[in-house]
Amino acid sequence: MQANEVKQLVEQQLQGCTVITEGEGCDFRVTVVGEVFSGLTPVKKQQLVYGCLSDQIANGTIHALTIRAYTPEQWQAQEG
Repeated sequence: MQANEVKQLVEQQLQGCTVITEGEGCDFRVTVVGEVFSGLTPVKKQQLVYGCLSDQIANGTIHALTIRAYTPEQWQAQEG
């Protein structure tokens, strides 16, 4: 699996989000920025992103996944 495929899967299910993916093979790092995360705990944010990739995780296509999920405001603050 390629990083751009992971990006497409997340973008299809979390529309309106900015998705940045890194990695290859079965190890990926995904950063997702969107209003959809407003008011959610860090665990709930990660669960939303995991949900987009649950089939690939279950069948072993993705073995390791690091998720960072931010609202646009949180992203701007941490990039600052």
